[in-house]
Amino acid sequence: MDYLNAFLCGGILCAIGQILIDKTKLTPARILTGYVVAGVLLSALGLYQPIADWGGAGATVPLTGFGHALAKGVSKAIGEKGWLGVLTGGLTATAGGITAAVVFGVLMALLFKPGDKR
Repeated sequence: MDYLNAFLCGGILCAIGQILIDKTKLTPARILTGYVVAGVLLSALGLYQPIADWGGAGATVPLTGFGHALAKGVSKAIGEKGWLGVLTGGLTATAGGITAAVVFGVLMALLFKPGDKR
């Protein structure tokens, strides 16, 4: 059942993104950043954790999950370090994912020839 929930949750998030691409004039970059902001806002309102509990990786892997991780990190750091946690919590909570993205991006650039397609 966990696989089905993850598939449904991730699919719903992707379908919403596709509808936004097809029906609005929003650029993909704005939609992506909107997903991160939506994850932060839903976490701040306490609405994203139940979605993450139900959807598992379908909710935590997409960009809304990144926003959720940022919000959780900031919330935890504020409790531990006070207002300094506003600046450090998000990066601390997501450092592993950011590092992995940079490392794998560099590896792909070394293995393949990056550039514009013409």
